[in-house]
Amino acid sequence: MWKGVTMARKFIDCREFPSESNCTVAIAADTEDELVNVAADHAVKVHKHEDTPELRSQIRSGIKEGALT
Repeated sequence: MWKGVTMARKFIDCREFPSESNCTVAIAADTEDELVNVAADHAVKVHKHEDTPELRSQIRSGIKEGALT
């Protein structure tokens, strides 16, 4: 919350991306850049993806606003 303005949390949910591991991790952050950085780290470490601009673009396209469900 900045000066009386509530910012919607941003989140991404691995369940919305096909994977062999059926990952159920969901990640939330206040900023899109922070979320992309953490989600890319997760994708590299857990799912063995390469950290590329294409991966980050795919992550960015899956970001939603609101509460995790």
